[in-house]
Amino acid sequence: MTTLIQSFGALSDETRLSILEQLMQQGELPAGALAQGRGITAPAISRHLKVLREAGLVRQRAVGTKRYYSPNGDGLRLIADWTISRRAFWESGLDRLEAAIQQDEGWPG
Repeated sequence: MTTLIQSFGALSDETRLSILEQLMQQGELPAGALAQGRGITAPAISRHLKVLREAGLVRQRAVGTKRYYSPNGDGLRLIADWTISRRAFWESGLDRLEAAIQQDEGWPG
């Protein structure tokens, strides 16, 4: 459970979530490319990437002095599996909400 908690904690930060989204859309990128357009320093990006890496959400690959980052499918799968395992809970709640709305509005059903 600790890894799952770390994963959600890492994603609770807007910058880290946007970094992961960018990596998922564009694939492997160097750290410098992840800093562009965010208005934060290279050391700050490094700290965010460290949190994502320690949570198991990104992988790091070194080529000379450059560091390349990519999404870690295993870490993302952990989140997806947990979410899917709670699907019945969410669907049940949404079904109850729909029934309450329909009853409140006088819909047949």
